[in-house]
Amino acid sequence: MGHMVGIKDVALEAGVSVGTVSNVINRPDLVSEETRTRVQSVITRLGYVRSESARQLRAGRSRIVALLVLDMGNPFFVDLAGGAERAARRAGMRVMVCNSAQSAEEEAEYLSLFAEQRVRGVLITPADASGRNLDAFRRHGIPFVLVDRVAADTAECSVSVDDVVGGAMAVRHLLNGGHRSIAFISGPAGFQQIRDRRKGALESLAEAGLPPSALREIPTERLDVAGGRDAGARLLGLADRPTAVFCANDLLALGVLQSMYAAGLSVPRDMAIVGYDDIEFAAAATVPLTSVRQPAATMGTMAADMLLQESGEDAGRHRHQRVVLQPELVVRDSTFRPR
Repeated sequence: MGHMVGIKDVALEAGVSVGTVSNVINRPDLVSEETRTRVQSVITRLGYVRSESARQLRAGRSRIVALLVLDMGNPFFVDLAGGAERAARRAGMRVMVCNSAQSAEEEAEYLSLFAEQRVRGVLITPADASGRNLDAFRRHGIPFVLVDRVAADTAECSVSVDDVVGGAMAVRHLLNGGHRSIAFISGPAGFQQIRDRRKGALESLAEAGLPPSALREIPTERLDVAGGRDAGARLLGLADRPTAVFCANDLLALGVLQSMYAAGLSVPRDMAIVGYDDIEFAAAATVPLTSVRQPAATMGTMAADMLLQESGEDAGRHRHQRVVLQPELVVRDSTFRPR
């Protein structure tokens, strides 16, 4: 194994003190341009990378914010991460993005890693519906903010979207299009977002004087395109098939759309489809998807700002907040326009 280049190696090669190298890295305004250029040249040539862990020990705090999401394969979480990263960079921080893959076990492992690394704070969309993982994480004293989830039973900050309103919007739109039997392609039963979207859907049915049985739920184990294709196949197998489908996210909706086309059905003539999230692919689908838009990047930015405030110099003045943003229905070709 080769020798790891250290700050002393850089100082020796550049003919300066270790303190001068440190200033070039951390306080370049204190060093003359000629010396700064010489030291930077040596750093580049030797491939020196400063030890963040050593810096943290000296400074007593990390510059790393962790973001743990359910599925980085979902563009919604990519947009959310982008918003969080922009906010962190403005504050001189960096974001470490991790994927729980909708697994409570993997979430627990990542939370343990974050505690070991003593990250500045954690932004998390929980996978563990029981809350046990977060209960265990609290003892480390590292602040965290819930993203895409309301902190209903905790004191922590949260940024979310009103999914009850979003579910109601989706189904009301289908009802206005003349549909009276609607399938709901849901997801893992423990996710609060799924329960809220279902609740909103049922509220719209009640407003229209329809019974809860007018919403036929088809659960899925995962919130991805493959789960949508499987749910679409089950939907096609129903004897009294609904004429419209509301999907818990856009990836499911894209899978359902693929199933309809594979079976030779026309969307929206034979089956109207509404998704949720309004990811970029929703507008670019073969039949552009009607979807409930969530302001993902805004959620990420707001959550990161809250976390940085709570973990910063003015943490004593921080007050926990629960921000609930409003969704928006974006109507495209996968549904009929309301009459």
